[in-house]
Amino acid sequence: MISKTSKKLSIGLFVATILLPLACNSPQSSAVEWWLTNTHDGSALFEKQTAVSLGKYTEGDLPVIEIDSSHHYQTIDGFGFSLTGGSAQHLIKMSTDVRTALLRELFATDANNIGISYLRVSIGASDLNAYPFSYNDLPDGETDPGMEKFDLGPDREDVIPILKEILSINPNLLIMGSPWSPPKWMKTNHDTRGGSLKPEYYPAYAKYFVKYIQQMQAEGIRIDAITVQNEPLHPGNNPSLLMLAEEMGEFVKNHLGPAFEQASIATKIIVYDHNCDRPDYPISILDDPETRKYVSGSAFHLYGGTIDALSTVHEKHPDKELHFTEQWMGAPGDLSKDMPNHIKQLTIGATRNWSRTVLEWNLANGPDYKPHTDRGGCDRCLGGITIDGDRITRNPAYYVVAHSAKFVRPGSVRIASNELAGLPNVAFHTPAGKTVLIVLNESDSTQIFRVRNNEQQFTSTLQRGAVATFIL
Repeated sequence: MISKTSKKLSIGLFVATILLPLACNSPQSSAVEWWLTNTHDGSALFEKQTAVSLGKYTEGDLPVIEIDSSHHYQTIDGFGFSLTGGSAQHLIKMSTDVRTALLRELFATDANNIGISYLRVSIGASDLNAYPFSYNDLPDGETDPGMEKFDLGPDREDVIPILKEILSINPNLLIMGSPWSPPKWMKTNHDTRGGSLKPEYYPAYAKYFVKYIQQMQAEGIRIDAITVQNEPLHPGNNPSLLMLAEEMGEFVKNHLGPAFEQASIATKIIVYDHNCDRPDYPISILDDPETRKYVSGSAFHLYGGTIDALSTVHEKHPDKELHFTEQWMGAPGDLSKDMPNHIKQLTIGATRNWSRTVLEWNLANGPDYKPHTDRGGCDRCLGGITIDGDRITRNPAYYVVAHSAKFVRPGSVRIASNELAGLPNVAFHTPAGKTVLIVLNESDSTQIFRVRNNEQQFTSTLQRGAVATFIL
């Protein structure tokens, strides 16, 4: 059973959550499996419940969530986290047997394991590394436009070994790479923080991406997609880069896209990778036909704007992918607030607005929220898990990801379901032929409702703040 190690949560009185199945006369009825988290009091933390039988649908007075499998939307690539350099640093220091057991819990799908299916990694350092670095750091005054000195460097000590161990558990894991900054010598301010990419180094930076993908492949790690720049409108982080839409478009159209084409690299190019308040940024890039031919889609965070910005981009460019790639949870974490918010806005909200991925921010850090860079690194980012030597604490983001990743496997397709007041939800059809429904009771009281799937139904009761995943 998944451990309930200290979560800094106030555990109140247990309120049992029950299923009230309707009488079923059909001999062909099947069981509905379901998993529950009671965020209000922590009385259930991603725990499998007693299965309930499906009955024949009949009219009644209870509100009904209706699943309509005849309406299909986007294909799902996966759910997961960012494996930051700091996450890998803590994992690599664990005892081998403890780390192996933890990685199985995180990436396997059997038993109570949660089945993370997609990871984002930083290309070079992110702000959750101990210090900023790139893969081509040189003494002041030196340059290397031919990328002769490119080296994955510090990532060989932790990120790459951890990825290899993860891939031994789940060889089908998809990985996205995102840079926080190019090498300092390519930038206008010669600093890891802020500045812009000098136009004369656009060809060199395109080679930098090519080298990264090729060297990771040589390590047995396939990069499914890259974003051109993490948070291109936030130059205050460390590391970071200011890259305006016209600059990103120019770089992709005349340098990165052709470089990938010439090197026969199939890795997807994803633009933007920033907040939902600027859908105009990716739209302006995709509006250029010469640029869009190289671009697979765009990516978003939700530190600004509203999640329906993804649909705004979809309406303009319905043939391009959408990804949700980052959202943090602030320390020390509050299951009763953080989990319902992320389930509503991300698990449900992002996928209802065409996202193929939903990724929480950092997978792991220490009890002091380290490591992080100075001059702008996040010092309050709470990992999905906290690692203190061999001690593990599972935090709210862990349960958010568990409720989707384990069941909505890559290749699943979102299908239609109506939304009821106080019961946001989303439904999927999986490659295994199952229907998965994720429901949040965001109301202030216990909710009793029915779920209809074709001509069958079941009834459920969820306490306030509860999250349930049903597998039909």
